Parts: sequence; structure tokens; C-alpha cells
Amino acid sequence: MEQTPTQAATPRFVIVTGLSGAGKTQAIRYFEDLGFFCVDNLPPALIPKFAELCLHSSGRVGRIAVVTDARGGAFFDDLLTSLDELRGMGVDSRILFLEASDEALVNRYKETRRPHPLASGDHSLLESIQEERHRLDEIRGRADKVIDTSSLPPRELRDEIAQLFGADSGAAMTVSITSFGFKYGLPLDADLVFDVRFLPNPHYQPDLRPLPGTDRAVEDFVLRSEGAQPLLEHLYALIDFALPRYAAEGKAYLSIALGCTGGRHRSVVLARQLAQHLRHSHYRVIVDHRDLQR
Repeated sequence: MEQTPTQAATPRFVIVTGLSGAGKTQAIRYFEDLGFFCVDNLPPALIPKFAELCLHSSGRVGRIAVVTDARGGAFFDDLLTSLDELRGMGVDSRILFLEASDEALVNRYKETRRPHPLASGDHSLLESIQEERHRLDEIRGRADKVIDTSSLPPRELRDEIAQLFGADSGAAMTVSITSFGFKYGLPLDADLVFDVRFLPNPHYQPDLRPLPGTDRAVEDFVLRSEGAQPLLEHLYALIDFALPRYAAEGKAYLSIALGCTGGRHRSVVLARQLAQHLRHSHYRVIVDHRDLQR
């Protein structure tokens, strides 16, 4: 399997916090789509230790988002101290605070029927929300960005997070490209499938038959054959048109499959060409030649 190399970078922390029910679970999913390593409900006291672990990961963990909130109970009171310690370590960190109106939060809890983290027999739901809001006043004041999700659709929350934190992560979408042989069946997870069996088959060239599609001689034969270049031009145009629209609809992972008869020659060559084209457009690309060794 071929995968786009990634550059090592100083770990960057985003601490996602805020009112319970304001959308932190959705937010952490969007960070994951942007390529962040994500941890939900991390006790604040562990944030500096976790940061230190990532700092010594030799670039394996580059961008981190953690959620910490009132679910941590008494541990949550350590958050301000942990933030001071984190910044004292020189870690580039940001605080994203999510909030919503009392009315919106009450309605969300009524819909989900889940208990509020501060709920008790002595407090109503509204009183629990207001108590949490009061407890979070100081951390809200230290936040780098506050987002009110009261009337914010999930798609707009995703777009705002991508705009704020996705600028240096490349394209949000990951594209998986699979070459395969129709004789062995279609890839089960393919979103788009292209049949390239109309191109001349290197299998019928005695000197090329034993060679894989990754070999330069096979690549030259396929790319110089009649119809190959027009096919690539149309394929690039279609993919260039479609991918930004898939991304705009929130799709973070797209699987493209190219098939020939046995999956060893034509589909392999064209999959590699498409991968190169998309990498030039700064998409994260994974290539899998499923049937190359059959």
C-alpha cells in the first residue's frame, strides 16, 4: 500500500471545552476528519503528561485535539492549572469553547433524555446548566475562540472548525484509490468505480505479461496506448469537479476504484497516475493495488 508521506511538525494542541450539550462530541469528530489525533473526556491533570508524550513521539503525533469538560467531575477543577503548565512547556495550544443558550441546552437534553453531568436531586436541569455556565466563566474568558451553537447547524460548525484549525493540514478529505481485477470482484467499499478494460491489455504482450503495472515498461505501454490520455483527461476533470463538492457535503473519506481484467496492469498504471494528480492538488491519498500479487 502506498501512502502520502507526512511532514513532522511541532505538536499542536486544541483543547475543546464548554457547556455540556453544546456540541463537543460533534466537534471532536470534525477534528478527527481534519487529521487530528483526538481524545475525548481527558482529565485535565493528564493534559500536560499527554502533551509530553506527544512531544517525544518523533513526529508520529503532530496535531492533537482533546475534549475536557464537566464530565471529569472534581478533576475538571485542575484545568486552569494544566493549561498554565501546558503553555509553560512551550506547546502551541488553543482553547475552543462551545456554548449555547439555556433554552437550546434544555431542549437538547429533553430530546436525548440523558442526565446533565451536574444533575442532582437538589437541582433542576436548568439550574444544573446555569451552575455549569457559572463554573466555566473563567475558562471561557481564556478561550481563543468561543462558538455559540444555539442555532448553528452541524455543517456550519464543521466549516468553522475547518476554517479555524484546518489551514495547515492540507485538504480535509482523504482519497483512497484501489486498483483491482474484475475477475476477483468489486471492492466492497468503493464510492466510484471506473472500468478501464477497453484499453489494450499488456497481458497479451509476451514480454510484458509477467511484469507488474508498477514496471516502467508496462506503464509506458499503457499510457501510450490509444485512448489512455483522453481517458485520463476526462477522469481528472470529473474527479476535480466532484471532490470539492463531496468535501462540501461533509465527506471526509472517498474511495475510488479502477478495474481491469486481472488487476495487475492497466488499473495499476492508471491508479498511480490518478494518485499523482491528486497529490499535486494537496489531497491526502492512499493507494492500494489489491490484486497486483495474484
